[in-house]
Amino acid sequence: MPSSQNSKRHISVWTASAFVISCMIGTGVFTSLGFQLQDIQSVFPLLILWIIGGITALFGALTYSELAAALPRSGGEYHLLSRIIHPAIGFVGGLVSSTVGFAAPAVLAAMALGNYLSAVFIQFTPTMVAVIALIFFHLLHGISLKYGTLFQDGATAVKIGLILIFIFAGLWIANPQEIYIFPKPGDMALILSPGFAVSLVWVSYAYTGWNSTVYIAGEVKNPKQNISRSLLLSTGFVMILYVLLNYVFLYAAPMEAMEGKVEVGYVASIRIFGELGADIIGIGISILLVSTVSSYVYIGPRILQVMGEDHSYIGFLAKKNDQGIPVNSFLLQFVISMLFILSSSFEQVLLYTGISLILSTTATVIGVFVLRNREPELDRPYKAWGYPWTPGIFILVNLWILFYTFKEQPFESFIGLGIFGASMGVYYIGKKFNKGGMNNEHKNKTILRRS
Repeated sequence: MPSSQNSKRHISVWTASAFVISCMIGTGVFTSLGFQLQDIQSVFPLLILWIIGGITALFGALTYSELAAALPRSGGEYHLLSRIIHPAIGFVGGLVSSTVGFAAPAVLAAMALGNYLSAVFIQFTPTMVAVIALIFFHLLHGISLKYGTLFQDGATAVKIGLILIFIFAGLWIANPQEIYIFPKPGDMALILSPGFAVSLVWVSYAYTGWNSTVYIAGEVKNPKQNISRSLLLSTGFVMILYVLLNYVFLYAAPMEAMEGKVEVGYVASIRIFGELGADIIGIGISILLVSTVSSYVYIGPRILQVMGEDHSYIGFLAKKNDQGIPVNSFLLQFVISMLFILSSSFEQVLLYTGISLILSTTATVIGVFVLRNREPELDRPYKAWGYPWTPGIFILVNLWILFYTFKEQPFESFIGLGIFGASMGVYYIGKKFNKGGMNNEHKNKTILRRS
């Protein structure tokens, strides 16, 4: 490998894992349960939600590991779908990933951060906290590569420590709720209900980030081994934490106290630690969410950067400073984040974000079947365990979720679908202004096949 390529690979397997964990653990797990309780009031189906979501994410990680190890370039779905299916589909995947995949989750994490901090410090407003957090992290990651990655490693360690303390304290609460974790009559009907499928959108969103390493694959050291390691270890670890954390929420606080609430972690903290302790934990959860905002802000512009490298009409997004940071992509992501935060409610943003991401990741997992059939001789340093069952189950579960979500939440579903259509329109309109458009695409495909 040329030295110039080595020089840009600065992310270790531990830092890559830290980004995956930070992207996954944040807004979703500390906000989803309150909305799930509106349709499901039984412990066994609620925990099964998180197990199904975790296994599905793990199967997705197995598949993405094969694709990213064989085609190790930054850009995530943009790179993979462009290389495997068609540049237009890749462009759509990239635009969806960079906007609703990273800008919107960064906003959701910042809004949740605002909700938790304003519950402790009533002089703060959620929107004010969210805006300040987004400004800070766009400046941090847009200016300093060294301090941005150092912050991410440290914040992730603090995040895991806080969650483990919360779980341990919750399991030893003096006056727990009387809950029954085994199936009871009616639970199977709940699991097969439309409400359960729609609740999986919330869970799917909580697991969003299991594929984070593929977006920065071009910066990962020894990518053919470390990409799969970071994805699989992180996803499995997070699934265990999620099941335990939701069990503690239900064990500590009554369902009616959490139903419809965003800050379910704070509600459970009051039962575990008392009012003063809950304020301390609320601040702790805020620190945890800070790490999540940071990780999404760091990764999102890398997708826009790679798209700018391949399409001259958005070539300004590929511009880097002397540290290799795509400064214009950071600026665009910040503008998109501000539009999200000022125009939509938390629940709306989460729903159409979750739906759009399910569509994008499902298309990418389908790509493993296409690539194996089309290029059986391609060097695959890692092959997905359980193929074709693991990617097949991932696709079927996501289609089941999408079917019921379109049925039960048509407005948000069509917004998610509309984002895909609009992205396709941008691609074909942009091609008309692309200087030497077809030559650029041909050159890009040649580079990708050699990667």
